[in-house]
Amino acid sequence: MTDNRVLIFDTTLRDGEQSPGATMSHDEKLEIAGLLDEMGVDIIEAGFPIASEGDFAAVSEIAKNAVNSTICGLARANFKDIDRAWEAVKHAKSPRIHTFIGTSPQHRAIPNLTMDEMADRIHETVTHARNLCDNVQWSPMDATRTEWDYLARVVEIAIKAGATTINIPDTCGYTAPVESADLIRRLIVEVPGADEIIFATHCHNDLGMATANSLAAVAGGARQIECTINGLGERAGNTALEEVVMAMKVRHDIMPYTTGIDSTKIMHLSRRVATVSGFNVQPNKAIVGKNAFAHESGIHQDGMLKSADTFEIMRPEDVGLTETNIVMGKHSGRAALRSKLKDLGYDMADNQLNDLFVRFKALADRKKEVFDDDLIALVTDAGSDGEGHLEVKFLRVICGTEAPQSADLTLRVGDEDMQATAQGDGPVDAAFNAVKALFPNEASLQLYQVSAVTEGMDAQATVTVRVEEDGRIATGQSADTDTVVASVKAYVNALNRLIVRREKTGGDVKEVSYKDVG
Repeated sequence: MTDNRVLIFDTTLRDGEQSPGATMSHDEKLEIAGLLDEMGVDIIEAGFPIASEGDFAAVSEIAKNAVNSTICGLARANFKDIDRAWEAVKHAKSPRIHTFIGTSPQHRAIPNLTMDEMADRIHETVTHARNLCDNVQWSPMDATRTEWDYLARVVEIAIKAGATTINIPDTCGYTAPVESADLIRRLIVEVPGADEIIFATHCHNDLGMATANSLAAVAGGARQIECTINGLGERAGNTALEEVVMAMKVRHDIMPYTTGIDSTKIMHLSRRVATVSGFNVQPNKAIVGKNAFAHESGIHQDGMLKSADTFEIMRPEDVGLTETNIVMGKHSGRAALRSKLKDLGYDMADNQLNDLFVRFKALADRKKEVFDDDLIALVTDAGSDGEGHLEVKFLRVICGTEAPQSADLTLRVGDEDMQATAQGDGPVDAAFNAVKALFPNEASLQLYQVSAVTEGMDAQATVTVRVEEDGRIATGQSADTDTVVASVKAYVNALNRLIVRREKTGGDVKEVSYKDVG
């Protein structure tokens, strides 16, 4: 690796999935891993193999299928975790074990270890991991709040025990760019053996500085950035892959670093992660938000017409968008729809396109123009209706100024169509009560979110519903010009996912949730 080469370590499938409600299915994880591998991500942290049988199976299959990327499994500082991680990644062409322990005063108090006891455990566990795998990463969780003398001590221990990568996590999003750079620089200068390994940075966004902190760490000498697609992750999220890659590309004059990332695949991957995780990308999100290349101000529009670089520091094509604008409406055919979807990053099989075309035509009959975000919402919603145990067949609601509001619902439960009428405090509540009447459940509603994905009176609404049952969290999403219809379909989609999770975890068995290095 040249001195200016920065490795990209993507942890969307591990840290990103720890966002409450962002759980992905086995097939979704494999799909995202394949896209990351194709994009050129150097290391994919595929999961936490000890967490569940499902996580172990996903990491194992990703390891077997990876063509280009190193596949990494996370493990706590004990032999059982490390052995399980190795079992999951050992079939990869390039496997890695990533083990960690919290070293700050706040985190040392959790296992109730003295500094010396923790130092001994670090030596034992890193040594054990290195005996299994030549590629070992070690992380002192909450490093940025760890006393300097102790951090330097345990980093030296991990290097001597065989760690080939030392990751310095800003687990709580506490540090600032100047501190981030200085910490890496000081470790490299003062810790024996530090010049022989790679330093990595893993930054959280609690203060909105994750990307800045990561780039500052690179300026200080780090040569691996840990990040996620769309910045998905615990609390306020992580450093976003798309932000660091494009920042280095746009500002190569002051950040002369290179990566192996194919940036033209960024937009498609961003949208797929948003779809499978249920976490919409905010419109003003850097690089991948729908407004990132949009201009409304007359001054900006005039400047763009004269020269695109007046108000755009990167080209839409650089992240996988197209400058061509195909106007979609009720007269558009399949060929135009296929071309537009391809421009948006969706390459669909014929049967998928045919199903979506029917939905597109129905939407086009209700709207003057179908915008890009309408199509993305249709793709997001495609396949959710009619799949799973529950399916909405018919819905009619009565609402207005006089309560109570009511809903008539026909729901397919398994192979049987069932009908119920229910009342509630508003049409959505009434419709949800009708679902519960036909499919009794103890799931509690954790999140109900409505967003208009396009402008105007005929705007299509995307509804996100998150439910929780016995520690299992599931998210459903649906889009429709009728907000109540979208709400019920999103609720049913969440219940379908909950049913799948219930089956995978063996009925009453709760899936383990880990809050860890990232």
